[in-house]
Amino acid sequence: MHRLLTTLGRGFKEKIGWKRLGIAASLLIIVFAITTLVRTLKGVDTAVILTALTDIAPHRIALAALCVVGAFCTLTFYDFFALRTIGKNHVPYRIAALSSFTSYTIGHNIGATVFTGGAIRFRIYSDYGLTAIDVAKICFLSGLTFWLGNLFVLGIGMAWHPSAASAMDLLPPAMNRLIAIGCLTGIGAYFVWLLTGEKRRELGQNGWKVILPSARLTLLQILIGVVDLGFCALAMYLLMPTEPHIDFVSLAVVFILATLLGFASHAPGSIGVFDAAMLVALPEFSKEQLLATLVVFRILYFLIPFGISISIMGMRELWLNVVQPWQERKRLSQACTASATVRQPIESRQQRVRRMKG
Repeated sequence: MHRLLTTLGRGFKEKIGWKRLGIAASLLIIVFAITTLVRTLKGVDTAVILTALTDIAPHRIALAALCVVGAFCTLTFYDFFALRTIGKNHVPYRIAALSSFTSYTIGHNIGATVFTGGAIRFRIYSDYGLTAIDVAKICFLSGLTFWLGNLFVLGIGMAWHPSAASAMDLLPPAMNRLIAIGCLTGIGAYFVWLLTGEKRRELGQNGWKVILPSARLTLLQILIGVVDLGFCALAMYLLMPTEPHIDFVSLAVVFILATLLGFASHAPGSIGVFDAAMLVALPEFSKEQLLATLVVFRILYFLIPFGISISIMGMRELWLNVVQPWQERKRLSQACTASATVRQPIESRQQRVRRMKG
C-alpha cells in the first residue's frame, strides 16, 4: 500500500503537479462563476440598477469610503509586521506602507497576485538592499496574516450564524458550524505548536529559512487581519439596502467567503467571482439593488485605490529614472563649471609669473 501511494504521488508530481492543479482549479472557479453570474443576471433591468444607485444615501457612501480608508491603512501593517519579523528594521514604515498598498491594489486588480505583487515589492524593497528571498519571506508572512485573520473571523461568524454560509456552500448549518469549529481549533493548534519552542517556528533551509512570529506576536498578526476584514465588511454593510434587514455578522460571513473565492480564482479584481458569490448567497435582496451596492463597493475598494496606486508608482518611476538623473547631471555640470572658473584665474597668474621670469 505504501509503495502504491508513493508511486501515485511521484506520478502526480511528474504528470500533473500542484501548479497545474492550481491553474485548473482557478479556471474552473472562474468559468463556474461567470456561468452563474450570466444565469443570475438574466432579466435584470439596467434602469432599476441606476435608480438603486441613486437610492444609496450619500452619507452612507461617505462612511463606507472612510471604512475603505481604514482598511487600507490597516493593510499597510501587513508588510511592516513582516519586515520586523524577518529583522529588516532599517526599512521605514512609509516604505512598508507604500509597498503593501501598491502591491495589493495593483496585484489584485491585474490578477496573479503572487507574481505581480511580488514584483512590485521587489522593485521597492531592492532600493533598501532586500533580496528576492527577503521579498518571498515578506509575501509569505503577509499572506499568513491575511489567512489567519480570515479563518478567525470566518470561524467566529460561521459558529455564530452557520446558516449565513449555507446559501453559498449548500451545506446544512450543522456542517457549517463544524467547519467553523474546525477553523478555530486549527488556529488554537497553531498557537500550541508555536508555544512548543523557537526551533519549531523555523521553516525552510539555509537562505530560505524564515522564523514565524511568536504566539504573542501571532495575536497581533491575527488582530491586523481581523481589523482589515472588519473595515471591509463594514464598508459593504453600509452600502447594503436597508430592506430586507441583514445583521452584520451574517453579511461578514458571506463577504469573507466571497472574498476567499475571488482570491482562489486569481481573476483580476475577483471580477465575476466575488459578484456571483454575493448574488448567490443573498437571494433575499433584489438583484438590481445588490448590483448597485457591488458597483459602488468596487469603485471605492478596487477602482479608486488602483488609480491611486498606478499614479504613485508612475510618479515614483518618473522621479527615480528621469528627475533624479537629470538633477545629478545638472549638479555635476555646475560643479565642473565652477571648477573651471576657479582654475582659469590660477592659470592666468601662472602665465604672468612665467612672462616676468622670462
